[in-house]
Amino acid sequence: MIEARIPCHDTLDTLGLYCPIPVLKLAKKIKDIEVGQVLEVVSDDSGCRRNIPNWCRVVGHEYLGAFQEEGLFRVYVRRLK
Repeated sequence: MIEARIPCHDTLDTLGLYCPIPVLKLAKKIKDIEVGQVLEVVSDDSGCRRNIPNWCRVVGHEYLGAFQEEGLFRVYVRRLK
């Protein structure tokens, strides 16, 4: 886990959604930002901490890290292509 927020260009709110919906929404939303920009995914599903890094490995985006605050998970992904 990282200790501070990473500057991001957009945020995807997936609160109340559970696997696989946050990853499906991420796959769509990441197309809205430019290559090199960072997307923050906010979730209350603890599974996102492993599902999103796995998705990044499979599709070729950069997983930057995640942290938890007050029951929320903030996960950061850099678009690489």
